[in-house]
Amino acid sequence: MARVNQCIQERLQSEIVLINQIGHYIVNSGGKRLRPVLHLLTSKALGYGGDQHIECATLIEFIHTATLLHDDVVDASELRRGQETANAVFGNEASVLVGDFLYSRAFQMMVEIDRMRVMAILADATNTIAEGEVQQLLNVHDPDTTEARYLQVIHDKTAKLFESATQLAAVLSDQPESLESEIARYGMHLGTAFQLVDDVLDYSGSDIGKNVGDDLAEGKPTLPLIYSMRVGIAEQKALIRDVIEHGGRDQMDAVKAAIESTGAIEYTAQTARTEADKAIDCLANVPDSPYKQALIDLAEFSVNRTY
Repeated sequence: MARVNQCIQERLQSEIVLINQIGHYIVNSGGKRLRPVLHLLTSKALGYGGDQHIECATLIEFIHTATLLHDDVVDASELRRGQETANAVFGNEASVLVGDFLYSRAFQMMVEIDRMRVMAILADATNTIAEGEVQQLLNVHDPDTTEARYLQVIHDKTAKLFESATQLAAVLSDQPESLESEIARYGMHLGTAFQLVDDVLDYSGSDIGKNVGDDLAEGKPTLPLIYSMRVGIAEQKALIRDVIEHGGRDQMDAVKAAIESTGAIEYTAQTARTEADKAIDCLANVPDSPYKQALIDLAEFSVNRTY
């Protein structure tokens, strides 16, 4: 990770001062670096002995950071990772353009790696992420969003980059297609579990570095809300439908009460637990090592965390 952080600093450099300022602001703002860690651990678990995993981990983080810059503009967010968002500090225009810079820098680095499979996986991933973003936009203020439709957004918007991080490790280490598929599914299930726990934490008051209830205020129908509408009494259904349609925090206490009384938090947490268990099962054919154990621990962390 020290080498990845050094690579991040080197590849962020631009002759344009504002790009340096915004790039360093968001990259150094205290994120978990989860996707680069995931790629490094998987590479080592699969016996990779080269250096290209450093570049891959870096460009994966650049793609993730670009999506954050664009996300915060779309959502008009003001807080991320416990501090002001880049768009709140530097403005929407600059944030979008620097996000574009990070995307294009990531593709420059893919070309330098000079492996068509790496290019193909990441080109597909960035396209899928963009589709997930658009689908999420369509779901906003739509109380008829189904659980299946919501889970598809999670897969496309969040889990896809986790999946790519693990799959790229298998490609770099020249694994057979069967193992590559299993390790990719590990990443997909892990990413799904991670996002579902974020949905839980959005209503828990835990320190996740953003305002509690942000998703509700933006009219996003996340799984706790979807489940509550499915099993709640008529009054609860009407309340949640109204909040999704209109957004805002005015009825936060009532919504939290509905979510708690319907067991929606437990349902979402159990769905996340199932995804984490599926992720661990996908590691069955990976040789035992401290790196494999760390991947198992990462799946456990994804569902047990409070931030």
